[in-house]
Amino acid sequence: MLPIHAVLEPLKSALAETRAVVLAAPPGAGKTTVVPLALLDQPWLGVAKVLVLEPRRLAARAAAERMAATLGERTGETVGYRTRLQTRVGPKTRIEVITEGVFTRMILDDPGLEDVGAVLFDEFHERSLDADLGLALARESQSLLRDDLRLLVMSATLDIAGVSRLLDAAPVIEAEGRMFPVETRYLGRNPAERFEAAMARAIRQALAEEGGSILAFFPGQGEIHRTARLLGDRLPGDVDLAPLYGALDKAEQDRAVEPAPSGRRKVVLATSVAETSLTIEGVRVVIDGGLSRVPRFEPASGLTRLATVRVSRSSAEQRRGRAGRTEPGVCYRLWDAEQTRGLVPHQRPEILEADLTAFALDLARWGARSPDGLALLDPPPAGAFAEARKVLARLEALDGAGALTHHGRRLTRIALPPRLAHMVAAASDKGDALLGARIAAVLAEPGLGGSDPDLRERLRALDRDRSPRARDATKLAERWGRSAGGGQGGEVDPGALLAEAFPERVAKARGKPGEVLLASGRGAFMDPHEPLAREPWLAVAELGGGDARDRIRLAAPVDPADLEHRIEVEDRLSREPSGRMTLKRRRRIGAIVVDEKEMGRPDRAAITAAIEAEVERDGLKSLRWGERAGALRARLAFLRTLDDGWPDVGDEGLLAARELWLRPLLAEAQSLDGIPDAALEQGLRALVPWDRQRALDELAPAHLQTPLGSAAIDYAAEGGPRVDIRVQELFGVTSHPTVGGGRVPLTLALLSPARRPIQMTKDLPRFWAGSWKDVRAEMRGRYPRHPWPEDPAVAEATSRAKPRGT
Repeated sequence: MLPIHAVLEPLKSALAETRAVVLAAPPGAGKTTVVPLALLDQPWLGVAKVLVLEPRRLAARAAAERMAATLGERTGETVGYRTRLQTRVGPKTRIEVITEGVFTRMILDDPGLEDVGAVLFDEFHERSLDADLGLALARESQSLLRDDLRLLVMSATLDIAGVSRLLDAAPVIEAEGRMFPVETRYLGRNPAERFEAAMARAIRQALAEEGGSILAFFPGQGEIHRTARLLGDRLPGDVDLAPLYGALDKAEQDRAVEPAPSGRRKVVLATSVAETSLTIEGVRVVIDGGLSRVPRFEPASGLTRLATVRVSRSSAEQRRGRAGRTEPGVCYRLWDAEQTRGLVPHQRPEILEADLTAFALDLARWGARSPDGLALLDPPPAGAFAEARKVLARLEALDGAGALTHHGRRLTRIALPPRLAHMVAAASDKGDALLGARIAAVLAEPGLGGSDPDLRERLRALDRDRSPRARDATKLAERWGRSAGGGQGGEVDPGALLAEAFPERVAKARGKPGEVLLASGRGAFMDPHEPLAREPWLAVAELGGGDARDRIRLAAPVDPADLEHRIEVEDRLSREPSGRMTLKRRRRIGAIVVDEKEMGRPDRAAITAAIEAEVERDGLKSLRWGERAGALRARLAFLRTLDDGWPDVGDEGLLAARELWLRPLLAEAQSLDGIPDAALEQGLRALVPWDRQRALDELAPAHLQTPLGSAAIDYAAEGGPRVDIRVQELFGVTSHPTVGGGRVPLTLALLSPARRPIQMTKDLPRFWAGSWKDVRAEMRGRYPRHPWPEDPAVAEATSRAKPRGT
């Protein structure tokens, strides 16, 4: 009997009495396949369905097949499954195991979830974006439409208390684990040794030292194949190699999961798909390479890069536990024992790292223009969410108010990320929806059509591919095409379609073959011997990571004539060496200059218009803030921290208010960077309401008045407003100076006679009465000609040294 059986009755009781429950159960407890079957006879469920959400297609299919086998049935009868590529359900299906992305579309199509009685979120600790969104939408549906709907969040390692609070103090049921002892052996790893070589060596060592089958964890399929080649024929004759990753065909995945034939052993080379949900028969040895590959989205570039990172402690424990599922086992780790303490506890939730474009579109379809108010464990980063909405606006999926447009509603009917859905819609409008959908299939399914960087070759390879996976992908593409509206017989160029999906990745050749400039402004490259390397223009679909430039992994040639609608025309001012101003008209696609021609010497109106266009295009980055304007800006920024009635002088605030303060300055300006400091200062003062002009100098004076005169206050200093002043100039001061109407003490950076720092304080009287004694003792010997009185609070301020001989 599995450990989960011990808590089935408390779990049933909790679900009968409340609408949301959290189940904490470690790997191997049996929650995935036992709990759904146990709920089928519950009175509150009636004849409704149970949905079980899994983070991966492989896990969804495996869980459905195991439950069906328990009932002595085939999938599609009582138990079925749905993934993006495959569906096995029938009229009698009561339990549907579905991927999290499928559930998101399901609840968006039917917010009331008709015929569904319970939704089970399995492996919720993985914190995928689809799981977070799915739970939030299900919770809102439960609150507004379906008060009889049950939600069960199942997790192995997670902040259980946090999930319970999210679900309004939902009861928590905890199951004990059942894991056999696992011995951990740390092998370390020489940094100079290639990862694949280290893994191959560890696998051979484990085969020599231990019996049973082996599960080895890799960050990706590239490392799996390279390690398999290194092992080659250097394995014992009774050992079979079996790769396991999401892009494999069903038959190859089944071969990896099934027990090894009698008398043989198996080495499964797997990605993180094998960390949870799956039970791989016969495994009693785990080899953990200690790496995982995770997506990292960069809002500035619009790119999602796959980063290879160290595993988290929770993932390492999940992997280790795979060795003790059925008998005592061994886990080899390719790092040193003390390094385990340096692992992060958990990987960051995907909502904090991912491209949020699809998330934002789903929210708009749900009727929410922001994530505020949704039951999310972590809110999405504001910058990434704002960028996602900008992308949707450029795709014409959202209107100016942030609501779905007709085109946006069309995109939601195509079960693809927004950019790819837009591409398929554009292909449909041009008369070849299927071509757009086949391109989307190649982009959405890793490895489909091979690895050639030329999209045209990938499409030809897909046409030749007769594998089940390729057939399923082709059928799926046909459905996408129909959802977009169909359209056949048109002549559509693949490169032009890619440019519709990724306009910022249009690229123009520069320099050596294979070197290009992207419309985003970044450089990119490909191997110079590739046929695409000599194309003058490319539309790029996939890029590999780089600090300054990226490797092109998939692209297609594009005709500049197909990019005319992408071209922007701008007039730019240019100063010749002689000082004469000229106006140049430039046609560009993002950072790519298509062509440029001189328009002659500009008149006043043309100069002003060109500067205004520069501000619209590039913001205020060309302004040169001098000492006076910069100081005033810092004073206003300080006051706004105390009272938001003061003007916002941050970059975005100034840009939004440019008509009030900047536009009047442009009447005489020759260029944005040529506006004088004094003029910028006067412009900023125009932002201050007349009734606050006097308060500006009272609450944020530019200078601190001292016994000897004044000292400038630096409002931009780290730690708050600060004055750098020689300590002798403050003798006789008995109260600490403040700004902000007495609310903020100044930071006094007290200096020696040579203007070297000797003390920082925000409490001058306390300094005089305390640490001044130690400062005095040290400074008297170093600066004997300057006064160092025992009680500076009653001494006379001075800036002079004592006369010689005194």
